Amino acid sequence: MPIIVNLDVMLAKRKMQLTELSDRMGITLSNLSILKTGKAKAIRFSSLEMICDILECQPGDILEYIPDRPDKKG
Repeated sequence: MPIIVNLDVMLAKRKMQLTELSDRMGITLSNLSILKTGKAKAIRFSSLEMICDILECQPGDILEYIPDRPDKKG
């Protein structure tokens, strides 16, 4: 998948556990874990906004686009 979720990186930078983020957001730990592991198919802007507010970061700190490109061989 070309969208990489770097939530674990931001949590580590902020010295915060997923459980604390879950409690502060009012979202179940299992739903947040699905996002953290990259298994989520979508994220609401309101949830992304809350994450960014709590972690004091930008959406680009959480989500990264890496295109799937086949190797080009001569």
